[in-house]
Parts: sequence; C-alpha cells; structure tokens
Amino acid sequence: MIDLLKLLVCMSFLLYSCRTDLQTRTVPNELWGVVFVVALPLVIADALIEGTKYVCYTIVAVTCVYLFVYVLFRLGAFGGADAKALIALAFIFPVFPDIEVSGYTFPIIGTPPLNIFAFSTLVNAVLLAVIVPLGILLYNLCTLSVREILEKPWYLIVGYKCRITDLKNRHIKLIEDYVYENGVVTAEFRRTGVVIDDPVLKRLEGFRLEGLIGTRVWVTPGLPFMIPITAGFVAAVVFGDLIFYGVTSFVLGY
Repeated sequence: MIDLLKLLVCMSFLLYSCRTDLQTRTVPNELWGVVFVVALPLVIADALIEGTKYVCYTIVAVTCVYLFVYVLFRLGAFGGADAKALIALAFIFPVFPDIEVSGYTFPIIGTPPLNIFAFSTLVNAVLLAVIVPLGILLYNLCTLSVREILEKPWYLIVGYKCRITDLKNRHIKLIEDYVYENGVVTAEFRRTGVVIDDPVLKRLEGFRLEGLIGTRVWVTPGLPFMIPITAGFVAAVVFGDLIFYGVTSFVLGY
C-alpha cells in the first residue's frame, strides 16, 4: 500500500515536471520542497516497518545518485531539474518497489543486481530517448527531397528543416551558424546549437530576402529530458531494468 502511494506521488510530480518543462523548459524549484514534504511521511512509515536496513539503503541510494547526477550536471549532460528528479526518486524509492495488482507482481522481469531504482530509471530513460532520433530520421525521410537527404545525411537524426518565418517562439536551435564573408554566406556546424533570438532571426531573414540562403534552415529540437525520465520511471516500475534484461537475455540466449 505504501509503495502504491509513493507511486502516486512520483507520477504526480513527474507529470507536472513534464508539463512545465515542455511549456517553458524549466521546472519550478518549489516543486522539490513540496515533493519532499509529501513523500516524507511515506518514507518514515517505510523506515519504521523495514527498520535500519531500509534507512541504510536510502542513504546509499541518495548518496550514489546525487554524486552521479552531480558529475553529469557539471559536465553539461544534465539539467538541474533532471538531477533533482532522480535524487527525489532515490529518496522515495531507494530500491525497486514491490507492487502486486490483480495477482500480477511488478516489475515483471524482476530487479537487477544493482537494486537502485533511480539508476534503472535513468538507464531506461537513456534507452527510450533513442526513439527521438529515430523519429526525426523517419520524419526527414518522409519530408525531404533526395537531394536534401544526400546533401547533409549526418543531420538527419539530430534535426530537421524549418521555414525561417516559423522559427520565432519555438523551443529549437539552429544546427548551423550562418556567416557572411565576401558576398557569400557559409553555414558552419555548431555542436551546441545557435540560440534563435531577434538578431539571429533578422540576419536570417535578410539573407533570405537577398537570395543568399533558402527559405528553410536546419534546426534541432530541444526535447526536455523529463519526458524520457518519466517514461523510464514507468518502464522501471512495470518491467524493470530494460538494459540489464536485454544484456542478460543476449548472454543467456533467450
């Protein structure tokens, strides 16, 4: 029963985080205080029932997850909200929940040897995030001409073409920076993308009107990682650690 209530708390804050992240690419810091206050009685109840072992698991899980996501955050591979969400999950579910519904026990494939639920949520999220580039690739193959596909095939999984007139107020970045030299505009690849602000829009529109560039440019979407984290959480609760299951299935041949 306690795990089901914890599950409800986690899904509530994860879904709210996805909503705000999609709309504004930010998650209010106040949310994490609310999550802690709401989840604390459930964590205390679990500690009283399970005893010292549960408290030790919680300390280990939160410490390990905190150190891991802090390193990722400092390396720029993680947003602050993503890190806080995983730390909150480690606090609420230090180990995999044991849930039984209508005679079915979850997670279906059991728990991995490294029974730290937040880690499995993260690896599931990374695995499920692969779907995004595949979706972008499919979109490009259906919408681009053969010439455009062959022109820059390495862009096909990281971005798509968008009309310059449709760039404003979108959560996207330019894949290329357009530089004007000697009457010619050259497009230079930018790994981190180019923020599309008013000066950039004005420059692109000017180049377009002068016929120096086409009507569409390559952009990359800024998909919030809270969505894969939420999907990874659901997958971990229902199925378990997908990567561990895939590896063991491959090794054991079933």
